[in-house]
Amino acid sequence: MEGDKYLQQFLGETSMFNSIVLGHLLPSSWWVTLPHFLQTWLRNYIAGTLLYLISGFLWCFYIYYLKRNVYVPKDAIPSNRAMLLQIYVAMKAMPWYTLLPAVSEYMIENGWTKCFSSISEIGWFAYIIYLPMYLVIVEFGIYWMHRELHDIKPLYKYLHATHHIYNKQNTLSPFAGLAFHPLDGILQAVPHVIALFLVPTHFRSHIALLFIEAIWTANIHDCIHANLWSVMGAGYHTIHHTTYKHNYGHYTIWMDWMLGTLLHPEDDHSCQRAQKLR
Repeated sequence: MEGDKYLQQFLGETSMFNSIVLGHLLPSSWWVTLPHFLQTWLRNYIAGTLLYLISGFLWCFYIYYLKRNVYVPKDAIPSNRAMLLQIYVAMKAMPWYTLLPAVSEYMIENGWTKCFSSISEIGWFAYIIYLPMYLVIVEFGIYWMHRELHDIKPLYKYLHATHHIYNKQNTLSPFAGLAFHPLDGILQAVPHVIALFLVPTHFRSHIALLFIEAIWTANIHDCIHANLWSVMGAGYHTIHHTTYKHNYGHYTIWMDWMLGTLLHPEDDHSCQRAQKLR
């Protein structure tokens, strides 16, 4: 009975999301006869692709053209060819990336996780407590996943090196944010799913945070240091792409600070020495 309750509760939500996205973008004959899981994957694939392309194009247009030489020096702007290559790599991986939220939704629908449908079920106070716990688990998981993708040589060689061909400011762009080997991108997002089994999580917040990753990763690859204390912004992540051994964190600098892998943008001359010694 409990399984039926979850199935009906969350199936209603995911079916609504499928209808909103697919119903507005595709002829009904293309998707209504598909199994629910494939509808969910198709919705995530279309939504993820649109979010990546639209946010990336708007971001690049703003920083490289409207604000030319304001945020990024002219000689540090990546070429159109470099950005098109990043889009190509990301688009090859997108069908696989979007399997992860489809799988997480399947597990949620079947009541295998600690997800809840409405904040009213637990109250705003509990929601405000649980959301930071979820984010701490995600931060911890992504830090270690990212670090092991560097430290375990076969993982770096066959997976993560695809992303690290972008290792200079004039090769990094918002489009590099999702330019990964498909398995690499999935592994770094898996902590979002693991957290569902450890802490009560609002379903819509989980899905929103998964898709916000596309915007966040665009942000940390634009090479613009916002200088917001404790935030793992682009200034820190650009250093990661040049030294290969610092700033593995995702949203914040705390894991790197605690484990001795933090290097501040203000110490960029140290990064240059480290890069020469590598």
